[in-house]
Amino acid sequence: MSKGRILVVEDDFDISNMLQLYFKSLGYEVYVAPRGEDALEMTRQKLPNVIVLDIMLPDIDGYEVCRRLRTNLRTSHVPILFLTQKDERSDKIKGLELGADDYITKPFDVEELRLRVRNTIKRAELESLTSPSTGLPSGRLIEQQLRQLLRREDWGLLYIGVEHFDAFNEVYGFVAGEEVLRFTGMLLNDVVEEMGTPDDFIGHIGGDDFIVITKKALVEPLKAELVRRFEENVGTHYDFMTRMQGYLVVRHEDGREERVPLMTLAIGTLTSDEGPFTDIREITEAAAEIRRRSRTMDNA
Repeated sequence: MSKGRILVVEDDFDISNMLQLYFKSLGYEVYVAPRGEDALEMTRQKLPNVIVLDIMLPDIDGYEVCRRLRTNLRTSHVPILFLTQKDERSDKIKGLELGADDYITKPFDVEELRLRVRNTIKRAELESLTSPSTGLPSGRLIEQQLRQLLRREDWGLLYIGVEHFDAFNEVYGFVAGEEVLRFTGMLLNDVVEEMGTPDDFIGHIGGDDFIVITKKALVEPLKAELVRRFEENVGTHYDFMTRMQGYLVVRHEDGREERVPLMTLAIGTLTSDEGPFTDIREITEAAAEIRRRSRTMDNA
């Protein structure tokens, strides 16, 4: 199981290749971007748990990369660790003012960098800022976005769960289950990136529950596309025989066999039209009730 996803933004091939090999050997997923624009694109496609960001890049500098990441709602929470040859106090202050989480100067001790990366990821998880499974915002960041809805108009919310996830987890194990959660998080990110707006928010509530906050008019198109793409691609997580027969066989301790459908998305949708809401609990309870009703209708 991966310890986390690292994006290394570094134009020096020797350094980036060394870091990629080193962190992969420790069990991390590692991606490399040699340019700032590449880093912005890769962050949108494969949301990292931490970004190791060189300040000196051939196109835009690391400060500009940091600024853009911090001003985009879907990437504003990603921890950033600056990597630079500069050792000036003013450079460190500028990076921290832009929202960098840590700073290390070249030439660096790779063991020190490892500890900083590990601690940065763990700190974000302990502070309930990100989900360890998907790297998506969680906990307090989701609550902050929900509170903002109380002061907004024209918003829409999708409350998303993976149906039959527990049965899949029971048969294939928690490692395969974690892969499904990461797949779901990436799918949400891809669809919202293509069809949504830069201000849309994606969060991982916990377990197989996710949330998307968007514009009211985008709720139904996003729901339809998410359901379609999930059902189109989720089969890759099952073995060949299960895919062919279209259901999963769960064998219980008492010897019974149960046929469980393949996983699908259950999505409850809520918009500002259902309000007014005075508390975030009212919003989440209303979304949960709508999702329960949609499940009942689907199973009828």
